[in-house]
Amino acid sequence: MATRIGINGFGRIGRQVLRAIIRYHSIELEVVAINDLADTETNAHLLKYDSNYGRFNGTVEASEDAIIVDGRAIRITAKRDPNEIPWGDFGVDLVIESTGLFTDANKAISHLSGGPSKVIISAPAKNEDITVVFGVNERDYNSAKHHVVSNASCTTNCIAPVMKVLHDSFGVSRALMSTIHAYTNDQRILDTYHKDLRRARTAAMSIIPTTTGAAKAVTQVIPELQGKIHGMAFRVPTSTVSVVDLVADLERPVTVEEVNSVFKTAAVGPLKGVLAFCEEPLVSVDFKENPASSTVDSLSTMVIDGNMIKVITWYDNEWGYSCRVGDLATYMVRKESHLPNDSFIKEVSEELDGQIEPEPMTTYLPSETVERN
Repeated sequence: MATRIGINGFGRIGRQVLRAIIRYHSIELEVVAINDLADTETNAHLLKYDSNYGRFNGTVEASEDAIIVDGRAIRITAKRDPNEIPWGDFGVDLVIESTGLFTDANKAISHLSGGPSKVIISAPAKNEDITVVFGVNERDYNSAKHHVVSNASCTTNCIAPVMKVLHDSFGVSRALMSTIHAYTNDQRILDTYHKDLRRARTAAMSIIPTTTGAAKAVTQVIPELQGKIHGMAFRVPTSTVSVVDLVADLERPVTVEEVNSVFKTAAVGPLKGVLAFCEEPLVSVDFKENPASSTVDSLSTMVIDGNMIKVITWYDNEWGYSCRVGDLATYMVRKESHLPNDSFIKEVSEELDGQIEPEPMTTYLPSETVERN
């Protein structure tokens, strides 16, 4: 029997998480309730038609208090206070908190008062029990003591596996990262107020320098990199797919071939599906709807003076991240049920095999237990 999921907040990430669960996790997970302030017709329409990812591959209809997806009703409520959401009435076991408003676990924990036992915050969080980045530290998750879990940000999910491979293979002395990031709903269509004066400017007309917490968040999941990585963001006029430009000093001299080799090995081995490896001259649109957290652009790898390297890695900041939320939910359910996660990983990896073009990119969901900016 599938675990019953509730989603609080049906925006860009909430909708893609639902699509990802239906596509990859329908045996394990079933979304039965959504809390969002928009009416059911609007929610159904935005699920059915998506400017980034196209029309939903199935049927979507609206009723007075539900959206019906492929013949199954998903109940819709519109509560501002998490304490008032009747998750228990729908038998919800796990809540995905994706409003962006309740990223403090002291607020997100309110979801548990209605019956669910776990909450996943689909953003960087405060006071969470644990932050999990698939491919880096998911084995640290403890079902008995971790109830409010952050899935970090899309950029952290991109850069943390890359940093893990580099640090495990060569040792990282220090690193600087820049994410060239698609614009998001946090920005402005036309100039108007924003607490960040640069984000107050028209999103589609400028390259906008701003902050990112991704570098700091990497040290949450790889503590030995504390104080060794920093970074910033540039928001650009594209609607999805972003890229990280990482420059790092390594503890020993390397060659371009060595650096690419460790990434290629990880992409077809322990990080299969989380990390991908590209050997073709592609551009950002080619990575749209790519489910990997991070795709290393091997043609752009550089080495200067032996120890200084540049690594370029792509990510679909909406879809790839939403796939990880679905993975994390399934992983937590398996842990709760004391089921082996290795079989779950094998199943979803096989399900995706060959679906993403072009080759030779490795773009599968995980093959072993392994802002949103």
